[in-house]
Amino acid sequence: MSKKQKLLKKDDIVTIFERFKARNAEPASELKAPNPYCLLVSVVLSAQATDKSVNAATEPLYKTVSTPQQMLALGKEGLISYIRSIGLYNSKAEHVMQLSAILVDRYAGNIPSTREELMSLPGVGRKTANVILNVVYHQPTMPVDTHLMRICPKIGLAQGSTPLEIELSLLQNIPSQYMMHAHHWLILHGRYICTARNPKCAECCISDICQHNTKQNAAKATT
Repeated sequence: MSKKQKLLKKDDIVTIFERFKARNAEPASELKAPNPYCLLVSVVLSAQATDKSVNAATEPLYKTVSTPQQMLALGKEGLISYIRSIGLYNSKAEHVMQLSAILVDRYAGNIPSTREELMSLPGVGRKTANVILNVVYHQPTMPVDTHLMRICPKIGLAQGSTPLEIELSLLQNIPSQYMMHAHHWLILHGRYICTARNPKCAECCISDICQHNTKQNAAKATT
């Protein structure tokens, strides 16, 4: 998507998020985790994998392991026995064991509360750090995944061609009152409505505002 993609007007952006809010006032992550540590592990495991596949693997895991100390006791091979169905399971298991050791050694088993500290953990990039800051520490961050990268410039909510550019553009353009839930609304919209292959424009609650959709309709009207 070109960086020159036009942005929607502020009133239209407000309307979009009011419609999302009306349909789902309290959106949440679809990753199932009993506590912040397990959520961190799940987000690390979810890289290049679906939430569904991660949940299937971690449901039995979290009945046994719910702390970094228990993860270290389980060991890498023990963890792999649970997550072998997830792509890149070997390197992900290594990251989970390393970050668990750091959490025990430096943070008394707790999850750090700054982006810099989170991103110092193995396997934790900016998106994962932003998820933890938002979901665990209730900070108005904007984790940008492939869904947001694809749909936000298309809708007219952001400009840019990299995750950081999209993130900063969204932070600038989305009104503060929607920021706590904005990334969940957008992820769910990209996952279930504005899908990559067959977007469900007829079911879309913002189809009359979406720049891509309105441009297509205008083009059809002139042909």
